[in-house]
Amino acid sequence: MTSTTRPPDTSGRPTGPKPAARRRTRSQARTALAFLAPALLALLVLRLLPAGLAVVDSLRHHSLVDGVTRFVGLDNYGDLFGDPQFWQSVRVTLLFSVIVNPLQVLCALGLAVLFNRRFTGTRFWRSLVFAPIAVPPAVSAVIFGILYRPEGPLNALLGVFGLPSQPFLTSPTQALYALIVLMSWVGVGYWMTFLIAGLQDIPQDTYDAAMDGANAWQRFVHVTLPLLRRPLAFVLVADTVSNFLVFAPVQLLTGGGPEGSTNLLMYDVFRRAYSVGDIHYAQAEVVLLVALTLAVVAVQYRLMQGKGEE
Repeated sequence: MTSTTRPPDTSGRPTGPKPAARRRTRSQARTALAFLAPALLALLVLRLLPAGLAVVDSLRHHSLVDGVTRFVGLDNYGDLFGDPQFWQSVRVTLLFSVIVNPLQVLCALGLAVLFNRRFTGTRFWRSLVFAPIAVPPAVSAVIFGILYRPEGPLNALLGVFGLPSQPFLTSPTQALYALIVLMSWVGVGYWMTFLIAGLQDIPQDTYDAAMDGANAWQRFVHVTLPLLRRPLAFVLVADTVSNFLVFAPVQLLTGGGPEGSTNLLMYDVFRRAYSVGDIHYAQAEVVLLVALTLAVVAVQYRLMQGKGEE
């Protein structure tokens, strides 16, 4: 009588998970999904669904004559591309980003390196630099609005040194830079905390073994910066997105002026939606703003990506 018993597999290949292991894997997957469900639902409701509605609304136009909303396809985008005010807003936004992003990241990096060292009062000074992020942007804008007044503290300080008063927010050539100072004061301390965390993840043994006898600058350039690449990339990308969405200081201090010199894209979206009253036109600008932000972030991420990470 021939035996039907299957000989054991001696090839060393896995024979597949056992039923108990499969059940355990499915149970773990269901548990993970249950914990992730609220976050996924929030992502869908608060991010993906509004984004989809914005794209759909950007393809429509509401007529004030007959009150009818019609599908117009890409006409809103065509009108935007032919609008000089839109292109001025794009130029202002890009100029703002080109200046404020490197400024904030470099200041945050310098402060992170400084406060990562041990000296008396380190925690106090860290907290002091971080404090502005705890203040709402609108409150910070009001504070700087007082500082920038013609009769405000800054001009009084300039007068002490015999310098003439400056127009600041009322000057087309100074208003944007005044906003850059404000946003840097708000954001530098926040980004500093991420870089301090990255610096503290670098083992001291790495410095000792990598360049014995090197000076502080050589250690910073050849050891610290390469090992800080990931935190720096995150800070640069997050800072870029944050600065593309600046709105409250512009609304409270300049209203996009003078002469459109501070008319950032986010404020221009608000103006078109609520001052002009064309919500669908504004939605088209929102879509273009998101596309511009993603393009700039993609370039930044590509430039910051190390060869070893590709």
